[in-house]
Amino acid sequence: MQTDIDPRSLIGRKAFDRQGAKIGTVDEVYLDDATGVPEWAAVRTGLFTRDAFVPLEPSEFVDGALQIPFERALIKDAPDFGVGRHLSPEQELQLYRHYGLDSSPSAGTAPDRDFGKLAGHEE
Repeated sequence: MQTDIDPRSLIGRKAFDRQGAKIGTVDEVYLDDATGVPEWAAVRTGLFTRDAFVPLEPSEFVDGALQIPFERALIKDAPDFGVGRHLSPEQELQLYRHYGLDSSPSAGTAPDRDFGKLAGHEE
């Protein structure tokens, strides 16, 4: 994803799956504590809402919307950790596994204990 986008500008934007079907609306954005790069978005889904976490890499911000390169069913089945809280390293690893993504560029090292901070929140 483009790294020069203000993560707060994603909040309230529509999110679509790889087929172009609307998933929901971006509710919150989570940053990597070490780099400050937006890493995850919580997307509010459906009429009986819940937030599904989606990876911002390899997603794209296109025409004012978040394009998520995964199937709707996979997104809706993502682990539900609730929103508004810091994601633990274990929760992030579960999300990486769920989406079949490499959990870190330096695979084989210990997980970063400071990642998953909520954008716009200071701790």
